[in-house]
Amino acid sequence: MTDNEILVTLPGGSRVDARWQGFTIPTDQPVHAGGANSAPSPFDLFLASLATCAGYYVLAFCRERKIPAEGITLVQRMERGPKSKLIELVKLEIRLPAGFPAKYKDAVIKAADQCAVKAHLAFPPDFEITSTIAEA
Repeated sequence: MTDNEILVTLPGGSRVDARWQGFTIPTDQPVHAGGANSAPSPFDLFLASLATCAGYYVLAFCRERKIPAEGITLVQRMERGPKSKLIELVKLEIRLPAGFPAKYKDAVIKAADQCAVKAHLAFPPDFEITSTIAEA
């Protein structure tokens, strides 16, 4: 496996696991969708990747300026379209603790906006899906 390959296995039930760069990332479906709810769903991980990516950029911003990051939290909320039922708006609130330098309040928003996951939504990749059958 190379750094740009993810190996996906189907360990049973509705579980689908991804192995990448030495990590196993388990996923499952909620009970109402036929799963055991033993792990986040793939879509849950996608949403969490948006929030945690923004969090990393906030953390990096603070580290570069030697600003303590303790007490900083991010809250992500999603709004679904009434007809499409798809998420049409993602709201991210960066909660800064008392004592956070006010001069950086807008700059920390710009830092979070640099999230690489979000950037890939703005410029999505093309997808090419193939299948192969193993030889007997």
